[in-house]
Amino acid sequence: MNEDRKNFVVFAVIAALILFGWPLIQSKFFPSNPPTTKIEGGKQVPLTNSTANPTATTPSAIRDRKIVLAETPRVAIETPRLRGSINLKGARIDDLVLLDYKETVAKDSAPIRLLSPAGAQGAYFAGFGWRTDGLNPPAADAVWTASAPVLRPGQPVTLSSANAQGQQFRITLSVDKDYMFTVQQTVANGGTAPVPVAAYGYVNRGISADPDSWTIHVGPMSVNNGSAQYGPNWKDLDKAPTRFTTTGGWLGFTDKYWLATLIPDQSKNFDGQFRAGAGQTYQADYTLQPQLLAPGRQVTQTTRFFAGAKEVALLDRYTDKEGATKLDYALDWGYLRVLEKPIFYYLDWLFRLIGNFGVAIILLTVTIRALMFPIAQRQFASMAAMRAVQPKMKAIQERFKDDKVRMQQEVMALYKQEKVNPLAGCLPAVIQIPIFYALYKVLMLTIEMRHQPFVAWIKDLSAPDPLTPVNLFGLLPFVPPHFIAIGVVPILLGISMYFQFKMNPQPMDDAQRQVFAILPWVLMFVMAPFAVGLQVYWITTNCISILQQRLLYARHPGLKQPAVK
Repeated sequence: MNEDRKNFVVFAVIAALILFGWPLIQSKFFPSNPPTTKIEGGKQVPLTNSTANPTATTPSAIRDRKIVLAETPRVAIETPRLRGSINLKGARIDDLVLLDYKETVAKDSAPIRLLSPAGAQGAYFAGFGWRTDGLNPPAADAVWTASAPVLRPGQPVTLSSANAQGQQFRITLSVDKDYMFTVQQTVANGGTAPVPVAAYGYVNRGISADPDSWTIHVGPMSVNNGSAQYGPNWKDLDKAPTRFTTTGGWLGFTDKYWLATLIPDQSKNFDGQFRAGAGQTYQADYTLQPQLLAPGRQVTQTTRFFAGAKEVALLDRYTDKEGATKLDYALDWGYLRVLEKPIFYYLDWLFRLIGNFGVAIILLTVTIRALMFPIAQRQFASMAAMRAVQPKMKAIQERFKDDKVRMQQEVMALYKQEKVNPLAGCLPAVIQIPIFYALYKVLMLTIEMRHQPFVAWIKDLSAPDPLTPVNLFGLLPFVPPHFIAIGVVPILLGISMYFQFKMNPQPMDDAQRQVFAILPWVLMFVMAPFAVGLQVYWITTNCISILQQRLLYARHPGLKQPAVK
């Protein structure tokens, strides 16, 4: 077997590994279509702690949610963006749906349910209380008295209770027009002795249905001691709890698009922790430092509770204008945050201007390529210069083929003499890698593209193309395997890459020609599971590249010439 054939066999093996192994890698590190519409969880069980005692005592049997909600007295929640209720038994916010977001793209789809009561499927709830060290607060199953039947923006509700020692307990709940609750926990000491008062809050849930990946964190998350902590993971908590003490920050649980987090008083010191219970239940809780409350005095400790969608502008507003320390870090932008956020805001501006997210992606691509056009010109000029000196370089390689050191010295001298930089042609590719990855993160991470239609059958740019010729576009009654369910848009992507590669000068090595001939179709399979929005970006950039190549080939005709053997 000659060397070229060996090279081709090696490439074929590598291509097969990429083709059939990529779905496994992609599902772990680059999830493209996770089930983001429901939050599943198992049954809830009590959780205990030696230093703080926020608990989530719940029924062991899973029952119909409507039945569970009807079993306890409740205060309704009505805002422009939320519907739900507060459970007066235990003072829990455990029933919440997001009116602006649907589970699917169907017109009759139900809104996203974020919080659900204990004992129902997908139990996910928040509760508030006080530590029992030296204080006798209402029990976890105590029924509170509400000052009003409905909680609305501008119309707070106060929950009241008392104990036999003369202490009065109040929890005043208010909510804004978006997703932020404010919880004021007040204790009035009508007894004869001072008492220590330490308020706590907790969020309790099961494992998220969204996959946790290297690029998008899902699960427990906090900001403490000035930095965002994307962890621990669910499995970490199965081994041991995670604790921290901080002034300022927050803790809770993040899904791909949704967030439920506790934001204690940002000027006060608090102890936070994540811990696991039986049956794959998990809890985030905090405890404020105790304050000694004298007889005849009262103290109020304030916490905010965010429960809603991770909208970029909204999180930025809470962070910059309302003092929620680094709440915008709930979006796992990563190291390219400084690049990703400007891309998002420009893309979002285009979308609001035009009204179609797919068109906005196309215009974003045009903008990026226009900014990079001067660099592309330098790349083509460098390629032309490299091709011009290729015969001389081949002669040097033949002359000094037995002396590798001398060969490298002569090649470098040739580059210097001809004023050629072999790395200049790589610069646009190097620049595009972080831009492409930043756009990938923007499209996959932000909720703003979720369920956004483009054209015809593309109803959700955040999901893979659902239409595939493998089953004759749905006419045949079977669902093809994931790795061959190539949609129409990925096929168009492969075609655009094929024509782009065809425009490039053909390499003189047969193995290289074979590699470039098959590479577009390998990449077509690799990109198929990704969001259509990302594929639209790549198709657009390929088409622009083809136009740029035609223009630059006209300026550098030497590039059209085949490589000299």
